[in-house]
Amino acid sequence: MTYVELLDTPLEPESLRRRCESPLKGGVVVFCGEVRSVTGDETTEFLEYEAYVEMAVKQMEKIAEEAASRWDAHVAVSHRTGRLIPGEVAVVCVAACAHRAEAFECCRFLIDRVKADVPIWKK
Repeated sequence: MTYVELLDTPLEPESLRRRCESPLKGGVVVFCGEVRSVTGDETTEFLEYEAYVEMAVKQMEKIAEEAASRWDAHVAVSHRTGRLIPGEVAVVCVAACAHRAEAFECCRFLIDRVKADVPIWKK
């Protein structure tokens, strides 16, 4: 099971977690990436996320399908666009696997690949 979304409204981590639920999946990991208020010695008032929407969704689907296949997982990925202030959630990755070790590995794979490969930019 895979689910991806690119939204300009607040993300709902619990909703994504519920999408991945299964009595066969005992390990569920939810990663939320939030906007920091400080980076180094710079204060952040807001970040603006932009995306090449069609390509971003397509790439997120590809990553989700690869993760689901590799770890026999249920996965969900959601990313925000638009202006976000510190404390707001910019990205959510969920991985549900039979066991916790696989769920952590899968979730790490998801966020690492999303950050590296999906055409979403922040200013």
